[in-house]
Amino acid sequence: MSIHFTVSDLTKNLFHSPRNLFHSLHERAPRPLSPEQSLLLECYLAGHIPESAWSDYVFETPELARHVNARRGQH
Repeated sequence: MSIHFTVSDLTKNLFHSPRNLFHSLHERAPRPLSPEQSLLLECYLAGHIPESAWSDYVFETPELARHVNARRGQH
């Protein structure tokens, strides 16, 4: 049995693997929030902020959505 590969396959793997690794790590560990953003996140998760208002906050600060997804993924 022999394994065949081309230089382009190796190059593609070298260029895409680190980026995919960084991307998956980035999704798992969102950047820290400010104290105000943390409070906002807690209020949303507790049901004190309606979806329409939350979507406005997420539009302004997409990092909030990453934190929600990370939190919901833990439970």
